[in-house]
Amino acid sequence: MLNNVIVSKNPLWFKLSSFSLILFFILLGDGILSFWVPNFLQETLGNPFLMGITMSFSSFVGFGADILFPQLLKKYSVGKLLLAAIAASLIFVVNLAIGVSYPTWIVLLSAMAIWGIYYEFLGFASQQFVADTVPKEYRTRGWALMSIFKNLAYFVGPLLAGLLILKGEHVLLGVAALFTMIGFLGINLSKSKHEVRSGLVLSEINILREISHWKVLLKRVWPIVFLSLFGGLIDATFWTTGAVWTESLAKTSFWGVFLLPAYQLPFLFVGMIMAKLNIVEGKKRIADKFLLFSGLSLVFLFFKLPVIVYVIIVLISSIFLAITHPLIEAVYTDITARLGTERKHLVGLSNSTTSLAYIISPTVAGFIASLFGEQMTLVLVGGIAVLVAFFLMLVTPKKILLPESEITKWED
Repeated sequence: MLNNVIVSKNPLWFKLSSFSLILFFILLGDGILSFWVPNFLQETLGNPFLMGITMSFSSFVGFGADILFPQLLKKYSVGKLLLAAIAASLIFVVNLAIGVSYPTWIVLLSAMAIWGIYYEFLGFASQQFVADTVPKEYRTRGWALMSIFKNLAYFVGPLLAGLLILKGEHVLLGVAALFTMIGFLGINLSKSKHEVRSGLVLSEINILREISHWKVLLKRVWPIVFLSLFGGLIDATFWTTGAVWTESLAKTSFWGVFLLPAYQLPFLFVGMIMAKLNIVEGKKRIADKFLLFSGLSLVFLFFKLPVIVYVIIVLISSIFLAITHPLIEAVYTDITARLGTERKHLVGLSNSTTSLAYIISPTVAGFIASLFGEQMTLVLVGGIAVLVAFFLMLVTPKKILLPESEITKWED
């Protein structure tokens, strides 16, 4: 039961809740920006395809960081990774503020690059925190609990953005930065829990060696990588093309404004359910099935329906997708813990799937949207997810085995 973990006198509960609360404020600022940025870029650039390319640059830089960070950040603590994420977030806000007044390519692309690096710092911090802190039998619960705070931020963020934009873009950016600073305050209050282990060792960086490590891991973990990739494609499409469609529907119907929040809402309450269920066995196969259900639901957006029905369809699809996320994270963390000191190689690989999804999706979705519109883009993404999920259901093994003898030789 969840109350075995979540009690005020339990040190694990205190660590999980304090870390999750810090994440909430950092991500609340990011949730505001995530809704506003795609609309800002599309209005500024005048084309959904150009918006998609610009958004993809963020993840292209993030993908490069996934290769470098496992070696560059090998001895950094969770606390220092969080501080680096906050610094990147604030620099991102400053770049966006400049971009509002001077929307040149160099300003917009530099902002996207910093955004990509921010996500990587946050991803590494989260994976390392769970691997170091949460016992294996509680990892699904741990990720589910963290997802409650995370998705509450991304549910509230777009709603706040809709209100703040009425007061001006600089007000919106200022409020986003304020929430990030509250997260910074939280880190300082819990600083003793996240001491830095040691300094940076630049001489250890070897890109080709890191790619070779990924190749070894990918031969064994590719089913979960594919699963997270296509779940990420749906998520990336909603936070780019979906955000634009939300604003478009909001101009014609009261219910339109709830489309993106409807996508994010299930990630909030489904996390609570998953935390109580605490699934330990069969996580990969269950996630495969629910990715299929999520994609199948999106296919129904093909039909001409009232806006409120579109919102309900998105809500249902998101419920299925929300079930997969803590399961995927728990599988990654199980494998990460087995890797010991070499864990950051898998963290880099797992983070790269999100980066890759956000490289592919904004550009491809933007191109499709420029031809067929945002609604049909979501339909096509859903159809692809159905095919991929069905394939994974056939080939995913019950247990992922690691080449332990080869991994022990890495020691880089």
